[in-house]
Amino acid sequence: MTIKEVQNEIIRLKKENDICILAHSYEAREILEIADFTGDSYALSKMARTAPNKTVLMCGVRFMAETVKMLSPEKRVILSNPVAGCPMAEQFDKTIISQLKEMYPDYTVVAYINTTAELKTVCDVCVTSSSAVQIVNKIENKNILFIPDCNLGAFVAKQCPDKNIKLVQGGCPVHAAVKKQQAENAKKLHPNAELLVHPECQPQVTELADYIGSTSGIMNYAINSDKKEFIIGTENSIAEHLQYMCPDKKFYPLSKSFICENMKATTLIDVLNCCQGNGGEEIELSPETITKAVKCIDKMIELGG
Repeated sequence: MTIKEVQNEIIRLKKENDICILAHSYEAREILEIADFTGDSYALSKMARTAPNKTVLMCGVRFMAETVKMLSPEKRVILSNPVAGCPMAEQFDKTIISQLKEMYPDYTVVAYINTTAELKTVCDVCVTSSSAVQIVNKIENKNILFIPDCNLGAFVAKQCPDKNIKLVQGGCPVHAAVKKQQAENAKKLHPNAELLVHPECQPQVTELADYIGSTSGIMNYAINSDKKEFIIGTENSIAEHLQYMCPDKKFYPLSKSFICENMKATTLIDVLNCCQGNGGEEIELSPETITKAVKCIDKMIELGG
């Protein structure tokens, strides 16, 4: 079968089986083309709640599928590839964060959405890279314990000077691996290009950026800008997607190593197998976990608008 034939079969099957396909922006283009909704984790978390379908297929990573299940426990939620995890989400467990809460009892625990369902049960509010600053500013408590991404947390702290933000040493290994020297080299190689960077990058990298924002923020900035050249400081698929969307502009990856292997684990054939009923993994969460974990998701949606 050709890619187009596989896509057409997926489109037929998802209608026949009442499946809503959600795809994160880091997924391959051929997957985005057959998805019902695409976007970053914040956008997908809101879309999941309103999708009328009985089954939701997540083309992304495990914590995203767990979030969908928390928001729509009555639906059948399938993770398209069972090995698609997230190293950042798995860095801390509930025991460690519970101990930190005991050490800092007067702090509001703010969790990046890139965390497991179990970890969310002991957190107060979730944020994403697109909503973190807005949400932290709206929290009444001045004292914030931000987990797990210290780079995003440092970015938020800079934007929220009135808050006392305590960070833990965690984060996205792919974004954190990019060095200042790489950003400087990219700017020298493309002197007419603006540098657009995700806040999961190290502060030494974001300090060189012309724009700092979420995946969706980076894409919207590049699409709407009058500039014609951009260095993209996040997963390399975004540079590729933008090149298709804006053929009159030029997009350069900040690093050839800017690749999330977990996002790339999902293939179009994985999606086809799931729609045929013989692939993926159904996400199961206990009622207790859902009840406790969804509170910080609900708070995120409330404060994030």
